[in-house]
Amino acid sequence: MRIASRRKTIAFFLSLGICLVALAVALNVGWIILNWRQGVLLFLGVIFFLAIILGMILNTSFLVREIRLNEQHDSFINAVTHELKTPITSIRLYLETLQRREVDEEQRRKFYSLMLLDTDRLLGTVEQVLRAGQSGHKPAEPYRTEIDFDSLVRECIELAQTRHHLQPEVLHYQAAANGTASGNTPTKIKVSGDPEELRTAVSNVLDNAIKFSRDKVDVSVNVEIPDEKHVRLRVRDRGIGIPPEELKRIFKRFYRVRSRAASRVKGTGLGLFIVRAIAKKHGGMVSAESAGEGSGTTVILELPRSRA
Repeated sequence: MRIASRRKTIAFFLSLGICLVALAVALNVGWIILNWRQGVLLFLGVIFFLAIILGMILNTSFLVREIRLNEQHDSFINAVTHELKTPITSIRLYLETLQRREVDEEQRRKFYSLMLLDTDRLLGTVEQVLRAGQSGHKPAEPYRTEIDFDSLVRECIELAQTRHHLQPEVLHYQAAANGTASGNTPTKIKVSGDPEELRTAVSNVLDNAIKFSRDKVDVSVNVEIPDEKHVRLRVRDRGIGIPPEELKRIFKRFYRVRSRAASRVKGTGLGLFIVRAIAKKHGGMVSAESAGEGSGTTVILELPRSRA
């Protein structure tokens, strides 16, 4: 109901702006016809008319942008509230059960394990919000170190399998084509950067692919070397997909895909925004590809390789 109301508000302001511009054009054309002989007044009238038109356009654009921004903020608050409330409620339920009942040791350990998972989920949401707030601030001396990118991706895949309770076969990993030298000795692909931030970026891409796969998780993870200076991570899911016109918007802060299938997936709308911020900070880039709804999505993260 609230989204429909805001769309009606946007349509109203657009219609009002168009009507005002049309009225201004009609009045100005009529004024020009009546006073075409007075050159100076005609020139000043045209300037004044252009200023009015520009003001109307800017005012209408500002109002529409503010309405959309408020809508995104409300969606973000609702999503964060859900993401925080759900694990807290779960942890409280387990604690009350342990307090009021006598449970055997096996059940107690199961409760502890579930509470730890809920705590990790809660911590992950808080960290996403904090990272999104810090993305606009550049540290004076960013932390850099040499990182084995292949090992980092493998760690993130194992973490995703544990976090989402997945079987190993639903995440298909393929290392770079030239990632093995003679004698079956792995050739390490090095990147320079903050390992914690890059781990966050890769994990966010994997989490998105898993969440938007819904019940049928089938995710392909490929590390490629397009040239000597770059390494590319390609994560493809076969989930709900993204309309082509929204591919560039999914990396904006708070933005969520406007489709019925995507609205059922819980999230804060910050995951891919954080990925883009981290990629940009490390001199890389991120993009997405999709043939449309129901066709799955491929997210591509490209980073510069370490010169060392």
